[in-house]
Amino acid sequence: GILAESGIVMDKDSGAVIFGQNIHVPYAPASITKLMTALLVLENSSLDGTVTFSEGAVTNLESGAVTLNVAAGDQISVKDCLYGLLLKSANEVANGLAEHVSGSVEKFAELMNAKAKALGCTNTNFVNPNGLNNPNHYTTCRDMAKIAKAAFENQTLCEISSTMSYTFPATKKVSQTRTLTPGHKMLYPNDSRYYAGIVGGKTGYTSLAGNTLVTCVEKDGVRLIATIMAAPDFKARFGDAQTLLNYGYANCKLYEDKEHVPLPQMPVTGGVED
Repeated sequence: GILAESGIVMDKDSGAVIFGQNIHVPYAPASITKLMTALLVLENSSLDGTVTFSEGAVTNLESGAVTLNVAAGDQISVKDCLYGLLLKSANEVANGLAEHVSGSVEKFAELMNAKAKALGCTNTNFVNPNGLNNPNHYTTCRDMAKIAKAAFENQTLCEISSTMSYTFPATKKVSQTRTLTPGHKMLYPNDSRYYAGIVGGKTGYTSLAGNTLVTCVEKDGVRLIATIMAAPDFKARFGDAQTLLNYGYANCKLYEDKEHVPLPQMPVTGGVED
């Protein structure tokens, strides 16, 4: 069992669900939303483009939201912004990227929802690019796994989200460069939560969502995606992800030619699997 209310481990290549719990129940996703944001930015913008931050992008944030202290008028490359988005989880950076791609957060949310529908999501609605609290911003573990499948097919996104250290440029408010490191503790070899073979991932937390996590791992040629939503605490989401990934690898049969098929699935709760 897992401690989170909802969790899934999925074979990335086939999309087969190896284990699922409440996978069709909608939850607030928090910052794992930023995987969709990053994917759309990479699909619709050049890395060497420049994001000019508006007043609305840097001020339209709830109290306590994670930021990089970017100010209105700051100009930062799309590449630097993506590292700030996925490693630091900076919410004003998400807004700036959304405006850069679509002209406004609202228009970008429309793009997010269109992409979600194209990926086969059936119970997802995004209203912002960062995952900050909004009752109309929700997805399911199953839908989020589908989004993650597409996200982790983008090599640049994988590289950014698994980078261990990145130098972020100075801004108006911060005169020196800063070193960004990932919040995904399963990437750190000296951490008890380390899991070998991580391709990429994203953590999240808000008061509404609780603790969330999406991660992709490759082992012996097999890629699995684990998604955790509504975990009770910071520690539980990583433990649950380890449990799901261990179960997933224990129940996949790997052939000599590296092709594989999952063994019969565990019962999936929370709705009929599509």
